[in-house]
Amino acid sequence: MLYYLKQVSLSRGSWLLLLLSCLAFEATGLYFQHVMKLEPCVMCIYERVAIAGVALAALIGMVAPRLLLIRLLALAVGLASAVKGLLLALQHTDYQLNPVPWNQCPLMVEFPSTLPLNKWLPQMFEAYGSCSEIQWSLLGFAMPQWLIAIFIGYILVLGLVLISQIKPSRRQRTLFK
Repeated sequence: MLYYLKQVSLSRGSWLLLLLSCLAFEATGLYFQHVMKLEPCVMCIYERVAIAGVALAALIGMVAPRLLLIRLLALAVGLASAVKGLLLALQHTDYQLNPVPWNQCPLMVEFPSTLPLNKWLPQMFEAYGSCSEIQWSLLGFAMPQWLIAIFIGYILVLGLVLISQIKPSRRQRTLFK
């Protein structure tokens, strides 16, 4: 299995698939916000940025997937973003399941002054909802609970691909060449 994962990581198609999954989740979030009129909270925006980080990792991996350094950089960025996203989704779930006055998210998003995403793209990165309010659920699970599963999936896949990078490639037999 590790050999297969390493071979898959050498192709642009696998990184494109990762990028497409991230774009699908981002598009779903924007659909919820702009079509279904659900109000994104600060944690929703931070989780959205974490998925964008995984998408950035996919773009890095697509640049030159056959170069080990590029693959390792892409995997590091993707894993870091997925782990941060998981931690954010867990905290968001805590806000929703334990809504008390001293367990609340900030009122406004806080991005670095060098990367003010909420100023550059307010339609995508501005928050105006409450973190403790459950606005949507599917099969009894709220949105941050689904994000926990999504980020765990990304961590598992990217982690296995990272482990597969230490697996040496199989050499072709040259007995009859």
